[in-house]
Amino acid sequence: MSRSLAIAIIGCGTAGLAAALLLERAGHTVTLVERFGEPQPLGSGLILQPSGLAVLEALGLAAPLIATGSRIDRLFGLNAVTGSVVLDVRYAALKRERFGVGIHRAALFEALFAAVQKQPVAIETGVEIGDIDAGADGKVSLVAASGRRIGPFDLVVDASGTRSALLGHAIRPATRVPLSYGALWTNVPLAGTAFDRHALEQRYRRASVMVGVLPIGRQGSEPEPQAALFWSLKTDALDAWRNAGLAAWKAEVERVWPATAPLLAHITDPEQLTFASYRHQTLPQPYGRRVAFIGDAAHSTSPQLGQGANMALLDAYALAVALDQAGDLDAALRCYAQLRRWHVRLYQAASRMFTPFYQSDSAMLPLVRDRVVPPLARLPGIDRMLALLVSGLIGDPLRQLGLKEPAIAAESDQPTFAGKRAER
Repeated sequence: MSRSLAIAIIGCGTAGLAAALLLERAGHTVTLVERFGEPQPLGSGLILQPSGLAVLEALGLAAPLIATGSRIDRLFGLNAVTGSVVLDVRYAALKRERFGVGIHRAALFEALFAAVQKQPVAIETGVEIGDIDAGADGKVSLVAASGRRIGPFDLVVDASGTRSALLGHAIRPATRVPLSYGALWTNVPLAGTAFDRHALEQRYRRASVMVGVLPIGRQGSEPEPQAALFWSLKTDALDAWRNAGLAAWKAEVERVWPATAPLLAHITDPEQLTFASYRHQTLPQPYGRRVAFIGDAAHSTSPQLGQGANMALLDAYALAVALDQAGDLDAALRCYAQLRRWHVRLYQAASRMFTPFYQSDSAMLPLVRDRVVPPLARLPGIDRMLALLVSGLIGDPLRQLGLKEPAIAAESDQPTFAGKRAER
C-alpha cells in the first residue's frame, strides 16, 4: 500500500506488540490501546516454535530470546501408572537443525514492549474498548466503555484475545466451543532437580489428569533457571480445588509424579498459581470493515499443540505483508485472511483431533492413545510429521510469508545467534 495509515491496535499482548512493531516500521502511524493501567504479561511459560522464532528474527529479537530461554529438543510424556511412553516428539527428526525455546511469557513481553517503546508508537493505557464506530468519512473510531472516543483511524487491529468486544464486527460470526479442561500454571526454580533442561516432560493418568514441566530459562534478575509447572483441571472444579486446600493438591500431584516434590516445595500460597481456561474459537474471516482480528481474537485452541503465541506472531507478520502488497485497504484485509487461512485451519483441526486424547473425561481415548501412539511414532516419516506439527511448520507458513528462520550455531548448550536479520 503506497500511503501511510493511521492504525489503532487493541491489546498489548504478543500479537498486539508484534503488530505495532511491524506496522510502525512499515511507515504507518500506530496507537496501542491497553485495558490495564500498565501493560503486563499474563500467564506462565510457553514454547517459541521455529514458526514464531522466524517472526522474531525479522524483528531482530530472536537472538536475545533464544539466549534467555531454554532450548527444547523434545516433548516427552509417560503414562503415570504404567510408565509407558505416551508422547515422544523430537525436533531432530526434521532435516535441518530446529528446536523450540521454552521461555517466560514475561521475557517475551518485555522484549517486545521494550522494542515498541523505542519506536514512535503512542500507547494509551487504562482504556477498556467496548466498540468501534465508523464515521461519515469512512474512518473508524474506538469507543471506550466509559464513552470516550479515540481516533479516527484508517484501520483497527483487534489483538484483545478471545473475549474481544469487537467480534460482532467481523464479516461472519465466530464459532465458540468452550473446553471443559483448563490448567493451573506457576513458575518454579529448577535447581537441584533431575528434570531434563531441554525437554517438555509430562505425565498422564488417563486423559483427565496431566502434569507438565517446561524449562523456561531465566528472566530478569532470576539467579537460576526456572520451569513452568502446569496441572490440568476442569473449569467447573476450580472452586472445589480452592476449598480442598493447597496441601491436598500438592499431595495429589506428587502421587502422579513423585519427582515434582522439590518443585512443589516452592509453592506455599494458592495465589502463586494462575488458572487458565480455553476454548476453540474461530472467525471464518478474520476481518470486517476497517478492522482486522489477529491472535486469539481471530482463532484460539487448547494449549496441547503449544501454538498460541507463535500463531499470533505469524498473524501480525501476515497483516503487515498484506498491507504492504495490496493496493487498497479492502484488498489488504482479504489478502491477510488468505495468507493465514490454511495454516490456521490446519492447526485448529489438529487441536480438535488431538485434545480429547490428552485432556478429556473419555476412558476409551487414552487407551487408544497409549496403545497406538508409541508404535505409530516409530513408523518411517511419522516422527518427522509429528515434529513438523509441533514446530508450527505444517503448511509451510514461512515460505508463503517470505520469512527466514534464525541461523543457529549449534555447538553450545545454549545456542547463540549466527545469522543476520531477515530482509522484509
